[in-house]
Amino acid sequence: MLELPIFPETANWHFPQLRFAALAERHRAKNVWIRPAPQTKAKDGMTGAPVIHIVDDDESFRMAISRLLTVSGYEVADYESAASFLRTVADAKPGCIVIDVKMPAIGGLQLQEQLTKLSHNWPIIFMTGHGDIPTSVRAIKAGAEDFLSKPVSRQTLLETIERALTRYAAIQRSQDQLNSLKSLVAALTPREAEVFGLMVRGRLNKQIAHVLGTSERTVKAHRHVVMQKLRVQSLAEAVSIAERIGLLAPSPCPDTTAP
Repeated sequence: MLELPIFPETANWHFPQLRFAALAERHRAKNVWIRPAPQTKAKDGMTGAPVIHIVDDDESFRMAISRLLTVSGYEVADYESAASFLRTVADAKPGCIVIDVKMPAIGGLQLQEQLTKLSHNWPIIFMTGHGDIPTSVRAIKAGAEDFLSKPVSRQTLLETIERALTRYAAIQRSQDQLNSLKSLVAALTPREAEVFGLMVRGRLNKQIAHVLGTSERTVKAHRHVVMQKLRVQSLAEAVSIAERIGLLAPSPCPDTTAP
């Protein structure tokens, strides 16, 4: 079975549907099956498959990109303006945002600023036919994943989106782990939290008992409960949690370059 690309690199971006229809018709008589792109699975850290949100005032370009991403296995939502996207972003499915730089009323960079204020950290990819170095530098410094110039090849666009989604999923996993650790620590009683704070700073049970004005036996009991609630087996694991949640400064790495 011969597999052919639905959108070769030389495809006309504004008429991909016509090219696909012609390609299908040309090979139908030869019993050649044109296999669609595999469906994209949900990335870790996302609920359901990621959605690619396209914000561009150029309808023909927006529709062409939407069709390209759809046949590549992505769920797509498109918007004719930054304002229309902002009206729905609160209820939108998470994913990646592809934004045109120059749009009426609210431009791409202004939309990026608005999303930052709303604490929306979805990856952003800028696409523009009017790019310049200062604009691209500003976008990247503000957290954009990439800055692509129109026209962009199918491969470049898909690779950029996949890289953005992969990095976003990794960040989400890390944040979820951090939130879980904070929840475990928050479940400690005030006295257990005091014991935890002192034990991860290297205080011995006898020293902790003196600081808290209690018995060493009571400290041992609290310490045991702390280890259970944090689901750790060693002091080193407890210290690692304290570092992750910001209770302690991370331990400095040993200097391997010293003689």
